[in-house]
Order: sequence, then structure tokens, then C-alpha cells
Amino acid sequence: MRFSLNRKRFKNLSEQEVLALAISSEEDDARIYRDYAERLREAYPDSAAVFDGMAEEENEHRRRLIDLHRARFGDVIPLIRREHVSGYYARRPVWLIENLSLERIRQEAAAMEQDAERFYHAAAARTSDAATRQLLGDLAAAEAGHHGSAQDLTEKHLNTDSRSDEDSRAHRQFLLTWVQPGLAGLMDGSVSTLAPIFATAFATHNTWTTFLVGLAASVGAGISMGFTEAASDDGELSGRGSPIKRGVASGVMTTVGGLGHALPYLITDFWTATVVAIIVVFVELWAIAWIQNKFMETPFFRAAFQVVLGGALVFAAGVLIGSG
Repeated sequence: MRFSLNRKRFKNLSEQEVLALAISSEEDDARIYRDYAERLREAYPDSAAVFDGMAEEENEHRRRLIDLHRARFGDVIPLIRREHVSGYYARRPVWLIENLSLERIRQEAAAMEQDAERFYHAAAARTSDAATRQLLGDLAAAEAGHHGSAQDLTEKHLNTDSRSDEDSRAHRQFLLTWVQPGLAGLMDGSVSTLAPIFATAFATHNTWTTFLVGLAASVGAGISMGFTEAASDDGELSGRGSPIKRGVASGVMTTVGGLGHALPYLITDFWTATVVAIIVVFVELWAIAWIQNKFMETPFFRAAFQVVLGGALVFAAGVLIGSG
């Protein structure tokens, strides 16, 4: 709160401070583009070349702004940054966007350019001082020029074939890191917990006990699947990505798969809870078949036959064991 109160309002900045703020902003954006390039260089070299070029564009704008500051105000540039100005557009720290997809990184870069352009246009419209209006208008034009430069760099380094190839690799990486382990977890959680949950239900006819067994089975299976996935492959040779991400995807979806038909047993009436649980199981199994068809390109009817038949057998085993 104290830091927020100590921020200066943009309308209270002098022309020199506005120019210093623009210089520091250009420096920050250049660093962000370099970070993007380094993050993408190994897997997506063509996109990395685009961001290298954009970083150089930002550095060129910074040099021009410094020359303008030197001509108008001298060599000493005031220390003022985005976080010192109330209402100034912010940039998210790079470590918060490390896990973004390739396409999302491209969108973030486009948003960076648009944010700066809109801000300078709005600031220019609010000032009555001709010199300040001129300065802000020039900065807005410079930011608008970034988009054109980015398009030129994209056409130079990232032709249609390169972009299609990089998009295909990014999609494949998404499937290997998130969808595949998540789907395996969902299938395991949905199917493997059917027997203990419905066996408990028909053995005890007690909804609360059934829920506790289902909760324990789901959470336990989620922890087990998560650790197994994370420990089975470090991703270095297989290219399946971070073991932590895969472990989280597998563990969370395993737990979700089991909880889906455990939660209905919070209903106190046994037969109502059981009917709802059976409906949930039906929806879960068909949803798994749809996901397999959508993301893994498994023929829908083959996926449905495998998942639904397997689930039905496990369900029947649980009911028979519990009824016996």
C-alpha cells in the first residue's frame, strides 16, 4: 500500500521524466524479447530469430530516444521505471510466462506492442502542452511501427512452412506433456476406482462410508499415478517434456476421474446416490472416448468400445463383489 501511494501519476511527470520512462520501457521490452528468443532457440529456431530481431528493434528505438534526451535535457537520465508510475501499463515477469505455448508467446509479444501504442496515444490526448503532445505522439508512432517491423521480421525468418512446422511441434509437445499423461490419469482414475467404490456401496449401503472409500481411492491413486509418471521418464530422451508437468497432469486427472463417481455419495439416500454415480460413470467413459478421438486421433467407436467395455467390466466386478 505504501509503495502504491508513493507512485507518481503520469500526468504529473515532466517531459524529461516521460522520455526517461520511455527509455527504460524500451530496455525492458528488449530484455523480454531476448528472453523469449533464448527460451525458444533450441526447439523453435525460426521464431527465436524473430524475437532476436524484435529485441534489436527495441534497442534501436532506445538509442534514438537517448539521443533525443541528450539533445533536449543532457546526459543524465532520471531513474524512472514502469513500477514508479501509477496506471502505467505493466509487463508480466518472464518467470510467470515460462510455460506458455509458442502461439501464446507470439500473442504476448503482439499485446506488448499494442499496450505501449494505446498508452502513448491516450497520454497524448490528455495533455494540453504542445511539446508534450508532440513527444507522446512520436512515441506512439514508434510503438505502432514496432508491429510493422515485427511483421517484416516474421516474413523474413518465419515463412509459412517454418511456422507450420513449429506449430506442429508445439502441438505435439502439448500432447506429450499434458494431454497424454492427463488422459492416462483420467482413464485410470475413472476405471480403477469403480470396483472399490461400488463394492463398498453395495456391501454397506452406507453413502458416507462409500464416499470416504472413494475419496481415499481417488486421492491415493492420484498421488501414485503422479509420482509414477514423474519418475518413469525425465523427458530428456523421449522428448515428452518436464516430468513435473506430466506428473501433475496425470495425478490431478486421476484424482478427478475417481472423485467424479465418489462425490454423488454425499447424497444421503443410497439409491439416489447410486443412480447419480452410474450416470456420472457413463458420462466419464464417453468423455474419455471423445478426448481420445479429439486429441489422440483414435477412431471414436474403437475408443468408445475399449473404454466403455473396460469400465463396464470393472463396474460389474465391483457390484458383484459388493453384493456377495
